[in-house]
Amino acid sequence: MQYTSWYASMLGKILLAADDIGLTGVWFEGQKYFPLHLDKESQEKEIPLFQKAKQWLDIYFSGKDPGFPVPLHFTGTDFQKEVWEILCTIPYGQTTTYGQIAKQLAQKRGLSHMSAQAVGGAVGHNEISILVPCHRVVGTNGSLTGYAGGLEKKIQLLRLEKVDMQRFFLPKKGTAL
Repeated sequence: MQYTSWYASMLGKILLAADDIGLTGVWFEGQKYFPLHLDKESQEKEIPLFQKAKQWLDIYFSGKDPGFPVPLHFTGTDFQKEVWEILCTIPYGQTTTYGQIAKQLAQKRGLSHMSAQAVGGAVGHNEISILVPCHRVVGTNGSLTGYAGGLEKKIQLLRLEKVDMQRFFLPKKGTAL
C-alpha cells in the first residue's frame, strides 16, 4: 500500500508518496511522469515518514543542507537504481555531469565505457526528485539539460543551493528541453 501527502513548497505543490519501506515518489504537481508509479489504490494519509520528509524539505527550501537521510524505496530497473544511488552521493551545492556518472558506473562494472545517454534516461525517470538530486546533473558542456519538473525549477533549485550558475546555459534546442 502506498500513502500520499501534499507539501507546499516555494516552487509549487509537491506530491509525496511512500510505502512501508520509504519514500517512493516526490513530484512537482503536473511535472513530466507525474506520478508514474503511484499505486491506483494509494491512500492520502499523514504517516510519520511524511513528517520527516516535510521537515527535510522545510530545511532544504530555507536554503540549507538538511544533513539527515530520509528512508527511500526506489522502484525502477536495477540500472536506474544504480544511477539513483549515485545521484544521492552528489553533495549539496555541487553538480556533476551525465558523463561523470557514466564513467563511475563503467568503473564499478569493470567496463571501458558506458553511455551518458543511458544515464540521462535513468536520471530523467528519477521518481524522488529533490531528495534524490537529479537537478544537480548537467551536461558536460554546461548545458542545463532536461529536468522532469521543468528547467526553471532546476535553475531555482541550483540557485537555492548557491551553485555558481555562470558556467551553465539553457539549450536552445534538443530533446532534453
